[in-house]
Amino acid sequence: MNAPPVSVLIIDDDESIRLGCVASLEQEGFLVRAADNGKTGLDLVREEAFDVAIVDLKMPGIGGMTVLERLRQDAPDTQVIIITGYATIESAVAAIRKGAYDYLPKPFSVDMLNAVVKRAVERRRLAFDNEALRFALRQRVGEGAMIGDSEVMREVARLIGRAAPTDATVLIFGKTGVGKEIAARAIHDGSPRRDRLFVPVDCGALVEGLFENELFGHVRGAYSGAVEASTGKFELANGGTIFLDEIGNISLDMQAKLLRVIQEREVTKVGGTQRVKIDVRIVAATNSDLIEEMHAGRFREDLFYRLSVVPIHLPPLCERRGDIVPLALHFLQKHGPSRNRAISSFSDEALSMFEQYDWPGNVRELENAVERALVMANPPRIEAGDLMFYGSAPASTDNNGEGHLVEVEKREIRSALERFSGQINRTADYLGINRKTLREKMRRYGLVSGST
Repeated sequence: MNAPPVSVLIIDDDESIRLGCVASLEQEGFLVRAADNGKTGLDLVREEAFDVAIVDLKMPGIGGMTVLERLRQDAPDTQVIIITGYATIESAVAAIRKGAYDYLPKPFSVDMLNAVVKRAVERRRLAFDNEALRFALRQRVGEGAMIGDSEVMREVARLIGRAAPTDATVLIFGKTGVGKEIAARAIHDGSPRRDRLFVPVDCGALVEGLFENELFGHVRGAYSGAVEASTGKFELANGGTIFLDEIGNISLDMQAKLLRVIQEREVTKVGGTQRVKIDVRIVAATNSDLIEEMHAGRFREDLFYRLSVVPIHLPPLCERRGDIVPLALHFLQKHGPSRNRAISSFSDEALSMFEQYDWPGNVRELENAVERALVMANPPRIEAGDLMFYGSAPASTDNNGEGHLVEVEKREIRSALERFSGQINRTADYLGINRKTLREKMRRYGLVSGST
């Protein structure tokens, strides 16, 4: 995607300086707006997002220092350059301490103006790139769910191939663990936005009070504890793709706010007034029946049709059994080297058990089953007795073996619950099973949790 033009705001009551700055910066290719007083300038900031603001320190009415403070509050990403005719060290230091990037002493040349603006733009770009890099490094990129040559997966691949090059909003349907995020990443990777960020948001894991903050960000002081401004996921994904997973879990109030963002293509941070324009491809996913949710009044009809321009259904693993063995072999090759185990194959009996099992946790459960088998097995291959499935009874039918595997399963569930402080959602994801199955096993084994 082409980068949008750099936007600069000039706030100065001196007409000759104001017009001179506009002419010079426009000649450099910047998008420039101007205001002749602090109030008008702050009104523009509430309407538009600016990369750089050049503010005169001494103005009638709202002075430059007050404008600077308001900008740091309402538009923390804007780099502020102070113009001062009183080029003392004290005024420059005071402005920089309050958050200004730099200052320009009057009189200044065109070259000085252009140089300091370009430095401010570069600083903003680096700050955003660093934040984007930190975010990207936190993401765990999965793989494997799209492997398979079954007829249903060939149809999924065809739909993804058709949708990816466009900017159409996509809604992915499928049960837990089928690989909805992998499909969304495939759409992003096949789009013109592939060089920008792919930003996943797990709507099912967000509590109501934090949802707006997570998506839209907040300004400093927006609420108790907000000591610094934050960038929301929509703004972080600007130019790229945002993936809204488990979209069926959000409240009607948040559905209305999300619909407004989709329609207007702009967001407002919590506690702020500035509307930030965004250019984001939206891919959503759900394991719910949204048609049924609409009829029950729990999901907005207008939002559903906005999201499902291109609907894609990912089938459960039990409906694509021909893909089970290729996926198991893929995960063996993926995880074997990292476990330092000289295991390179499955026995025929083990592969048969993989094919016969129903996989309620789908691809995620299959991957975890292979990982566990790598720990339990002896080289050079995984045998049927090394397998254990969380979704049903253990694989072994031998009484001694079954009892042993039940104890192993109980121990692993307890360990996972402790690891995630009893959080059911995170524990189920880690084990590769759905929440209902996990709760049933916790009741069976007498394990309790204080969190959902």
